[in-house]
Amino acid sequence: MEQPNLIPTGPADMRLRTIRGYDFSEVSSAMQKAIRRGETQLAGYWALELWASGFGNYVWKRLLTISAEDCWGIITAEVKALHDGYLVVNANISARHSRGRIFISKAVILLSQARKSRDADHLQNLVYDQCKGVDADQLADELRSAPEYVPVPEYAYDCHTRRGKAAGKTKADFFTAEHAALHPFQPGLFDHLVDA
Repeated sequence: MEQPNLIPTGPADMRLRTIRGYDFSEVSSAMQKAIRRGETQLAGYWALELWASGFGNYVWKRLLTISAEDCWGIITAEVKALHDGYLVVNANISARHSRGRIFISKAVILLSQARKSRDADHLQNLVYDQCKGVDADQLADELRSAPEYVPVPEYAYDCHTRRGKAAGKTKADFFTAEHAALHPFQPGLFDHLVDA
């Protein structure tokens, strides 16, 4: 079983932290958003940071979700096959001694390079839930390169993170910014519902 890293940041606040001290939810957000933007190297950095921190099972759950939520076509089968390979390599090995990060790396590369479409997410949120009135949001600046510690990009702070909520980020901001950031982009069935 994976052991989460907890670091107290306040009297009643225990947040999950990665091996390099990043906030878990921010790294998770950065990984998915880097994949959406086709930023393979950054996406891999964040995925492997989570894996090295003992969150391997979570990484796979998130990568499978990304394959359905952000990618066009039937790439989920490829990611599932890589996950199956990961499980074979790690059969009878404790999570603390996990191997096979090459399978995570390959999944990140495939997802980052896949054509992007948020049709499945737009179907459930913009068609079914009938969310409208999405406002435009400014995309983050280019990331600075750093050999060992990469700063969490501003685009990771959205309505799904504490910092994003504190900054007033809304779900409407999220839909606009993330749709505009898809790369490579595959036109979708529900694009007209996002006011870009």
